[in-house]
Amino acid sequence: MPLTDQFYYTYVLFSLRDKKLYLGYTNNLERRVQEHNEGKNISTAQRRPLKLIYYEAHLTKEDALRRESYFKTTSGKRTLKLMLRSSLVKVEIENL
Repeated sequence: MPLTDQFYYTYVLFSLRDKKLYLGYTNNLERRVQEHNEGKNISTAQRRPLKLIYYEAHLTKEDALRRESYFKTTSGKRTLKLMLRSSLVKVEIENL
């Protein structure tokens, strides 16, 4: 069994177009990021290209969903931006 099918992932994409974050969860991270960048997701189709900048692996779908929900709160967004401050600067500089 491929490793990607053993876990659920909470992930963060950075839009190179509007410089905003998109949060989601999946059990197949590689496939899901590809779908986002191919425009197969209505929420991100107009925000492409997207770059995966963070992900966490969880053993259960419930844990991944709980983490995604937290990151979508005000304090979760603040925490995420603090955690990823160096990555966000790097991604923006690389894509100037």
